[in-house]
Amino acid sequence: MKAFIFDLDGVIVDTAKYHYHAWKHLADHLDIPFTEEDNEQFKGVSRKRCLELLLEMGGLTVSQEQFDRWLVEKNEDYLGYIAKMDASEILPDVPRVLDFLRSRGVPMALGSASKNAKPILEKVGLTEYFSAVVDGHDTTRAKPDPQVFELAASRLGVAAPSCVVFEDALAGIAAANSAGMTSIGIGDPEVLTEADRVFRDFTEIDSDFITGLLQGRP
Repeated sequence: MKAFIFDLDGVIVDTAKYHYHAWKHLADHLDIPFTEEDNEQFKGVSRKRCLELLLEMGGLTVSQEQFDRWLVEKNEDYLGYIAKMDASEILPDVPRVLDFLRSRGVPMALGSASKNAKPILEKVGLTEYFSAVVDGHDTTRAKPDPQVFELAASRLGVAAPSCVVFEDALAGIAAANSAGMTSIGIGDPEVLTEADRVFRDFTEIDSDFITGLLQGRP
């Protein structure tokens, strides 16, 4: 049996822009230059690691107490954005692909570093599609470690080599590859060079391609 595992940010919904706004707000407060290009390093990475990267950019060393306080502040800022989310935030043609897979009884899981994955799915009305949700509350090792995807496969009861992963981040593609799963990149082909296949978005993915994946064709 095949199973499909989806990342959340940048694959199902575009919450990456909200992460950027929240990190940018904190970076401005700390007088650390932070651009959308810098934000690419943060995709698919845990919040803790993102803050570590930001402080490295600014050459700052802080106490654990201050570090934890900024983690909370960033998340509260981000939560303010996602509180307003609804189904209009779902990226183009994602529901079509999810419906196609569900109609064929294909098990699906969400595998995300976000600790806000479940409330986001509820906000946009997609919870019912996923038999398993693995998020930042469930894992101890961030992508590119394959833990999140291996745990998702385990919860679906499907062997890792039979899983197909949709990811928009380099770290996520590396995690899927490390787990021995088929990796489908969503984004820029010049960036996601390690993926087995890359599409700009789900509008480029037709039913024949999905059927081929289900039948084991590369």
